[in-house]
Amino acid sequence: MTAPQPLPEGASWILQITITSAQAAKAQWNEQLDKLRPIAGYDEATQTWSAHVGALNLAGLGTLQTLFDTARAYGTEVRLAPVPVPKSWRGPVFTGDSEIAALIRTQADAGRPLGHLPLA
Repeated sequence: MTAPQPLPEGASWILQITITSAQAAKAQWNEQLDKLRPIAGYDEATQTWSAHVGALNLAGLGTLQTLFDTARAYGTEVRLAPVPVPKSWRGPVFTGDSEIAALIRTQADAGRPLGHLPLA
């Protein structure tokens, strides 16, 4: 996966979430997929799931919570990256001057996962 490109200050963007399923026994594999299917789409070419969030409202937080719960339970890998708003997007968007934009820009620094602090 390539590093996210910095967005111009004040630009509108959404949060792209990329999920890599963890290998598991058939029962756990199916449980994992049952959690991902309602909130993410599957890309056969990259063998990853993806979802987008444009606001930290109830729906956006619900998506993130489901993904992180799935990661904790099954070991899926979840990556977050700010991306320009696609023409097909019809939902809410973040703006480049928000506090969440600063947090996501910092998260993308050196490829650290969200919530992980840099080593001193």
